[in-house]
Amino acid sequence: MDAREILKQVKSGQMSVDDAESYFRRQPLEELGYAKLDTHRKMRSGFAEVVFCSGKADEHLCRIYERIYAAEGEVLGTRATKEQAALILDKFAGAEYDPMSKILKIEKNGKKRTGKIAVCTAGTADIPVAEEAAQTAEFFGNHVERIYDVGVSGIHRLLSRVETIQSANCIVAAAGMEGALASVIGGLVDKPVIAVPTSVGYGASMNGLSALLTMINSCANGIAVVNIDNGYGAGYMAAQINKLAVHERD
Repeated sequence: MDAREILKQVKSGQMSVDDAESYFRRQPLEELGYAKLDTHRKMRSGFAEVVFCSGKADEHLCRIYERIYAAEGEVLGTRATKEQAALILDKFAGAEYDPMSKILKIEKNGKKRTGKIAVCTAGTADIPVAEEAAQTAEFFGNHVERIYDVGVSGIHRLLSRVETIQSANCIVAAAGMEGALASVIGGLVDKPVIAVPTSVGYGASMNGLSALLTMINSCANGIAVVNIDNGYGAGYMAAQINKLAVHERD
């Protein structure tokens, strides 16, 4: 719950002044011994803490999901294995797992999604990273348009969707190989482009390093680059940009 939501509840009589004061005074973290949950992150940044599932012990993962769910009513987890997903799906009736993006979430029903983010991929093999970005942005309340397999080897595919891309408040471009998609899109739009290099390609692609270097050295303007395969980072940044655009419009 963020500060604005608490104040609205106080104003409407749903929460007492004493309860609100107690909430604001509480310690800004919950100590679990093996983890320190950042319970004030949503209040500071607008988005609650997200769980990076990979490498976590089963007991720790379940407990972290339990505490975040109790505080927020929903949880977003990234890079979850099928085994981890089975544990959470068994424990929480509303949990969902997407094996492609490895997103493991418990999400509130009826969430309003605003604005527009375009998530594009150069090829079909880039979709797992793009889906991590798209589903992250959707979890944080953003409308996402998916535009997949529009790489530069058949640029007419991209140009056939250019109006949709140009109408978005920001664009995520996920590409492996030489990573040229972000530069091409950057030359077609007047909105920020978040480039995501993926570890897709043959030997000289060096597991995404070639795409990363291409994107960093882009001659197009308005391009920011996240780490290799970091769909979550791209989706989070896109959510922040879209949120600013929606507020400005409103």
